[in-house]
Amino acid sequence: MRAFALLFLAAIAGNAEDDAAGRSERARAIRDWAGEGAAAIPKIEPYLEDGDAEVRWEAVRAISQIGTPASIEPLIKASRDTQPAIQIRATDGLVNFYLPGHLKTGWATTFRKAGTAIKGRFTDTNTDVVPPHVTPREDVVDALGKLARGASSMEARANAARALGILRGRPALPDLYEALKSRNSLVLYESLIAIQKIREIQAGPRFQFLLRDLDEKVRIAAIETTGILQNRAAMADLGEALERARSMKVKRAALTALAMMPDEQNREIFGRYFSDQDDGLRGAAAEGYARLRAPGDLPALERAFQVEKKTGPRLSAAFAIVMLGKHEWTEGSALAFLLETLNSKSYRDSAQPLLIELARQAPVRHAIYSVVRDTRATKEQKIRLAQVLGESGDADSLPVLESLGNDADPAVAQEGVRAAGNLRARLP
Repeated sequence: MRAFALLFLAAIAGNAEDDAAGRSERARAIRDWAGEGAAAIPKIEPYLEDGDAEVRWEAVRAISQIGTPASIEPLIKASRDTQPAIQIRATDGLVNFYLPGHLKTGWATTFRKAGTAIKGRFTDTNTDVVPPHVTPREDVVDALGKLARGASSMEARANAARALGILRGRPALPDLYEALKSRNSLVLYESLIAIQKIREIQAGPRFQFLLRDLDEKVRIAAIETTGILQNRAAMADLGEALERARSMKVKRAALTALAMMPDEQNREIFGRYFSDQDDGLRGAAAEGYARLRAPGDLPALERAFQVEKKTGPRLSAAFAIVMLGKHEWTEGSALAFLLETLNSKSYRDSAQPLLIELARQAPVRHAIYSVVRDTRATKEQKIRLAQVLGESGDADSLPVLESLGNDADPAVAQEGVRAAGNLRARLP
């Protein structure tokens, strides 16, 4: 009996070795074929149905890296795999087709095989989005929506939600709303950011209940998205968060959201925090005054700009001054300060969105044209201002962007061409 048991165990071990050898051989073949490009996809695609998850992983990784239009349908097929890691890799591959380079930064880069333990490793850096003129295929958005609604792990659902935001997947909004019913903070956070990027104004009531979520990260994302989508029905909830929250991050987010919805009934709130000790609250209050657009607020804002020592709230005061009609582009002016801050590594990401909003005013755009034509303009200024014009420019901005497209610096030229494409997609 003992001899039989030993023979049985030996047979199992032999089969395991054969399986491992076969898996290794198939995976090696897939890696070799990947170098052939799109022509290799018909040879690799059948391995998406292999019985071994590691082989399927190699197949989806190879097809993602090939990244041609022929990759899309196999990646959609891979998105239906039962392994979370394969679903995540397929998701990142689909995004990479529309946003080249995503495979280097996407979440699938954090694990190397299908069986890797998956844990939430997402970062707060979630600003990627395809240009306005890029429209993903309907079947891609549909596949990602199904994953966001019900992938085989919460991480795969969250990654799909993130992908929908990057691709501005508006048709999948019902799937994102379904994802908001999840109790998982990662899924909730990524779904909120996706809705924020899609800019669906009517979405506000769908997540208003999350303004009181116990997870601070989710709560702040809900507050920020409420402000961006200008859900005025939530103003009382924002006021409550501002007054009662113990977290300073929540308070700042709430006041910033209120500042995005100009309403005279909030004037008293802005006045209360305009001289607050906290930099973020002072800045948010100044931006609130900016959007009220009351000329009588200008003297106080100019005083604040002159005496403020911290760059963040000083940028906000400068924004308010320009918003109220002070468009001078002279040394020491508010507009010059905003434009010069684009050269600051620490604050350029704060100055740029303010300039995007201000560039909807023709005098501000004309000042920007002068800057990018100035021989003293830096590479960073040109790149950032091209992006500003791509977002908020008008027909008269096209010649300026076309000129930047011929800049001697390749990075500036590339951004000029990209921004001109974005602007043309927006213009009627």
